[in-house]
Amino acid sequence: MTTSYADLLRRCETDPDVVGVVLSGSHARAMATEHSDFDVYVVVPEHNGRWSTSRTPALDTIVISVEDLADVSHGWQRYSYRGARVLLDRLGGRIAELVHAQGTLTPTESDTWVREQLDGYVNFIYRAAKSRRDGRPELADLDEIEAAPWFLSTLFALYGRIRPYNKFLRWELDTHPLPAPWTAGYLIKSLTERPSMLYPELEHVARAKGFGDVLDAWGDLAILR
Repeated sequence: MTTSYADLLRRCETDPDVVGVVLSGSHARAMATEHSDFDVYVVVPEHNGRWSTSRTPALDTIVISVEDLADVSHGWQRYSYRGARVLLDRLGGRIAELVHAQGTLTPTESDTWVREQLDGYVNFIYRAAKSRRDGRPELADLDEIEAAPWFLSTLFALYGRIRPYNKFLRWELDTHPLPAPWTAGYLIKSLTERPSMLYPELEHVARAKGFGDVLDAWGDLAILR
């Protein structure tokens, strides 16, 4: 028998082994369509076999321990907690605190992420510029494609935030805007056309926030301007 979202919530509410329930995905962000499933984290004190992760077309039940929820080392997974809704917290607010920590960056994390991602972005657009200069436009286009995620990760980390999944990029920027010119329409158009065109504006922000040394390590970047 397939478990429904309502059935899952009732089971969690009556099971003392469950200390938290977190709704993620489209339903948490008011973006659900008729095709959207429910993405639910069920938090238990520790894995004991009574609960297990399951996935169906209508419901994804992801079972995690409190220790799992506190582990912020899985960078790509962290955005799933941005905008997530805590439906049950039997730890006096601890679940909500851990969800918030997953969905945000500390100043130290921001610094580390910017330095890594900015370097990657420059790497790809530098390669693209050289390929375009040398008459290899199709190879330049491949590097441009790879540059886009590095750019987004850099941009959001510069503002202390985690890069959204592409599906939620417009929601993120409409709900939590970045300073001009970083609107959803501008970014989506630029990133799908040629991410390297965004370099001058990103350079301005990066230098203003103290990351000029990352760019200067590349030497002469006139080819990117």
